[in-house]
Amino acid sequence: MTNIGNYEEKYRSFDWSQAREILGYKEGDFLNIGYYCSDRICEQGKQDKLALIWEGMDGTVKKYTFDDIRVLSNTYADYLRSLGVRPGDRVCIFMDKIPDLYISALGILKLGAIAQPLFSAFGPESLITRLENAETKVVLTTKKHASKVRKIKADLPALEKVVIVEGEPKKLEDWEALFNLETAEKGEQFESFAADLETPSLLHYTSGTTGQPKGALHVHSSIFAQHVTAKWVLDLRDDDVYWCTADPGWVTGTSYGIIGPWSLGVTQCVLDAGFTAERWYKFIQDHKVTVWYSAPTAIRMLMKQGSEIVKRFDMSSLRYLTSVGEPLNAEAVHWSKEAYGLPFHDTFWQTETGSIVISNYPGMEIKPGSMGKPFPGIEATVLDLKTHEPVVESGKVGLIALKPGWPSMFRQYWRNEEVYKSKFDKGWYICGDRASIDKDGYYWFVGRDDDVINTGGHLVGPFEIESALLEHPAVAESAAVGKPDEVNMEVVKAFVALKPGFEPSDDLELDIMNFIRKKLSPLAMPQEIEFVSSLPKTRSGKIMRRVLRAKEWGEDLGDISTLVEDE
Repeated sequence: MTNIGNYEEKYRSFDWSQAREILGYKEGDFLNIGYYCSDRICEQGKQDKLALIWEGMDGTVKKYTFDDIRVLSNTYADYLRSLGVRPGDRVCIFMDKIPDLYISALGILKLGAIAQPLFSAFGPESLITRLENAETKVVLTTKKHASKVRKIKADLPALEKVVIVEGEPKKLEDWEALFNLETAEKGEQFESFAADLETPSLLHYTSGTTGQPKGALHVHSSIFAQHVTAKWVLDLRDDDVYWCTADPGWVTGTSYGIIGPWSLGVTQCVLDAGFTAERWYKFIQDHKVTVWYSAPTAIRMLMKQGSEIVKRFDMSSLRYLTSVGEPLNAEAVHWSKEAYGLPFHDTFWQTETGSIVISNYPGMEIKPGSMGKPFPGIEATVLDLKTHEPVVESGKVGLIALKPGWPSMFRQYWRNEEVYKSKFDKGWYICGDRASIDKDGYYWFVGRDDDVINTGGHLVGPFEIESALLEHPAVAESAAVGKPDEVNMEVVKAFVALKPGFEPSDDLELDIMNFIRKKLSPLAMPQEIEFVSSLPKTRSGKIMRRVLRAKEWGEDLGDISTLVEDE
């Protein structure tokens, strides 16, 4: 039996007031995400239950109970308050996926300040954009990353203190401080800030796949949506060991790597190490992971290694698999069933939505390649590209749109009201993605609005092309963009990364072309295939097609601060 039960019945009967009841919140109750994810779980008698199993690069394992999380997050809250941090101040968390990242996030929220998690891979230029925009007051970081902040401190007048929580530099600047969670005086008691429904909680910067990063501001009542979606979409249960592979620098890493599981009192594990198939499979085996939430990019990298390697590990603990970040190609769903005996369930949402809004649900038929159906309480549609009126006919492509009002919807782009307002029209929040809806109500992703290719007046979505390419046995990853053409305005160009054992050649290009010719319309056929060692991706695993497109058109690359190489 699944947590959600009958999807259609839930969709008909659910409203967001029920999410409050499911969390156990009543009108006028005390509300604070930090409290709800630690103190409240202890009050339910789960103080000795494991909350976090952490494994480092060198194989070190640390374990924390919910009472540990409660006390240590209090310790952070106490310390930050001693530095002069007040409700509403922005505190940046800039560190690798060490335990302090997860614990400090709850401490910041308990204090009523706004947590601003940023990827530790960011360089000084990427940091200054976000810290300056947010007028960040305190940065929590490690010796490993402190030098990046030092380089830009003089240009950040609002930044008062940089706290180094791991390692010790030879010399501390006047505005730096050391803090060691293990040796600090423990905060047995801390009175968390009494947030209201609209009190700001998290400031997440978009990944920059479609331009300059923007700070999406969320509020404490987002927990209503994050709690119920973690329960119904990820199917999390009390005895689960849950692994979300996302870094909390990305919204998935906070909504479903901190808030969702811990608000349910579920044990989660974190691997702070680079990607290899062996390391990931051993991690699942050693910690008996039951629910696994990952990204299609990672799944494709695992596919690249093949299914034989899976047999060397005991993966029998797994019971449910989900994915997020990029659309999940049908090939990945089929492969996961073959490799793990379980299909990956795709989920769709954004930094701006704060929680899952369209998904494939446990117990519901998966149509491989489909995004699934709207979450109960989410009114979704696709809008006509020109009129922004809902599309009536099934199969017609439009812009994915959601009716505002769900709890985790972002409340503003930080200091950017004009761009925030541009996201709404005719009573809808417009996601910026194109899709169609089939006769059964399933959504089918076409591409980012900015990624769609206009060839001879016909609009072609990259996802269809990339999915066809991935079905070829030599192709590990693919991306399709438009390149200039005198006759058709744009034609399709494909970029392909090959699986081990295959080498680029004219014969292979011809073989791939012949293979996909049977699957694609003539308009969608690539006019050129370029073989590459890897594709440009963000830290959250999204392929940055605009980088490839900008190179083809000789345009400025824009913000590429989230761009990383494959690990």
